Amino acid sequence: MRILVSNDDGYFAPGIEVLARTLAPVAEVVVVAPERDRSGASNSLTLDRPLMLRTAANGFHYVNGTPTDCVHLAVTGMLDRLPDMVVSGINHGANMGDDTIYSGTVAAATEGYLLGIPSIAVSLAGKPGEHLQSAAAVALELVKRFQREGFGEPVLLNVNVPDLPPERIRGMRVTRLGRRHKAEGMVKQVNPRNETVYWIGAAGAAQDAGEGTDFHAVASGQISVTPLQIDLTHNAQLDKLSRWIA
Repeated sequence: MRILVSNDDGYFAPGIEVLARTLAPVAEVVVVAPERDRSGASNSLTLDRPLMLRTAANGFHYVNGTPTDCVHLAVTGMLDRLPDMVVSGINHGANMGDDTIYSGTVAAATEGYLLGIPSIAVSLAGKPGEHLQSAAAVALELVKRFQREGFGEPVLLNVNVPDLPPERIRGMRVTRLGRRHKAEGMVKQVNPRNETVYWIGAAGAAQDAGEGTDFHAVASGQISVTPLQIDLTHNAQLDKLSRWIA
């Protein structure tokens, strides 16, 4: 089995090293990741300049582009055959609810899915990031499940693991995406050159976080596994829109 591993935190991030090392005993692992932190890059592709592929001393490959660039380059321009899976992570912080729209971690997995490859995005839902091995163990378990029986159809999974030691995690839960409140406003500052600069404000707190959501599962100490899809069509509005524009 060949697994393509990527992320959005950069090829030097602790999470991707732990993930690659954990998956190595069960598969051929190829790492292609951004050369720097590209958190929040979403599904963007680099179209205004060429990409360069380099190799670090540890054998990881890195690209001067986005997470989506990395997976696209690896699958369509670097590897001699398709990987059997794409695993993206381990992200330092949660990717739940609305986060999935902006997340580079989810975007890397999404690109694999769009290229016809079963894909998983794995995030450690806690900023201290003390228990990367817990998230890596979950990724390994899911990979082994794919090895044993596959899923039978294209699949894109968004996995959020509580930042807890394995013995304190209360199992795995299949969930839907929750929702956040509106993000906080821009943070306005003046830099040392007396120029006004702006920082993106923090993500909003959980709003739709009831039973069955990814927020609820993680808050309950459970692993959240959410199947994602790409179709953004608002099917419930099709008839209303047809009448509105008639």
